[in-house]
Amino acid sequence: MTTPQSPLQSGYGMRTEAREALGERDLTGKVAIVTGGYSGLGLETTKALAGAGAIVIVPARSAEKAQKAIVGIANVEQATLDLTDPASIDAFASGFLSRTKKLDILINNAAIMAAPLARDARGYEAQFATNHLGHFQLTARLWPALKGGARVVSLSSVAHRRSGVDLDDPNFEHTPYDRWVAYGRAKSANALFALGLDRRSAAHGVRAFSVHPGGIMTNLQRFMPEEEKRAMGWIDEHGNTHPMFKTPSQGAATSIWCATHAQLDGMGGVYCEDCDIAQPVAADDEGFTGVRPWATDPAIAEGLWALSEEMTGVRFAL
Repeated sequence: MTTPQSPLQSGYGMRTEAREALGERDLTGKVAIVTGGYSGLGLETTKALAGAGAIVIVPARSAEKAQKAIVGIANVEQATLDLTDPASIDAFASGFLSRTKKLDILINNAAIMAAPLARDARGYEAQFATNHLGHFQLTARLWPALKGGARVVSLSSVAHRRSGVDLDDPNFEHTPYDRWVAYGRAKSANALFALGLDRRSAAHGVRAFSVHPGGIMTNLQRFMPEEEKRAMGWIDEHGNTHPMFKTPSQGAATSIWCATHAQLDGMGGVYCEDCDIAQPVAADDEGFTGVRPWATDPAIAEGLWALSEEMTGVRFAL
């Protein structure tokens, strides 16, 4: 059943903390994977899930960096994964499935933002490849463990308002590269992936959601010079962050809410923000909330799904 893209009036909001968004749900015995779960809001997501009793696997390209970040956190394990390397994705998923047959929560959190033009080994534009294609392949490979009650959370962003996906030129081979347009395309793809996945997986007990976590100052902004942050109003002349930004824990709250909360039982395929289902807004809306039409369009989601299968050579064993 299709879930309406309409707020639930959940009772939570933009200042809800990650642990609060659990709604007191006990996750003892549950298994979760959080990509990028060793830094920024990913780390806060890991802490909240593990603190509620879940076993959390944190895959990362830099094992040493991840190990330092998660040391001392109970119930957390680290593994190696490079989302731009198909062989690395397959190796991680194969290793996981050889040890564990059940995955209750998959949070596709890792991302790069506004990066200079780079391409992976296949020639694919790096933001689209990392943020979307890598997670598409990872979710497909983990599908045997997801079946039967799992939730999949795809980290999107309000930056989806910058651009919908370009199904004809996803790698900027025929159009000039713009790092913010590329990020917008990737974040629109994240939302559309959740929509397409939920349409296919709901019958198997798997529900998918996309999330705008809010503005949070983390390592995600590493490609942005200070003067650009000031020009965009993110920081003032003294380096102080704009008060509308969230803390990492507040930024993680909507991911946690989508992954665990009983308010969403039996629901899926929706774009969420501030621990609620987001309000649809017009394509020309200039605000910083709500979801634009191209990120919730089933026809575009189907086109992206077909393109993703073609580009990765991967199909879900549904």
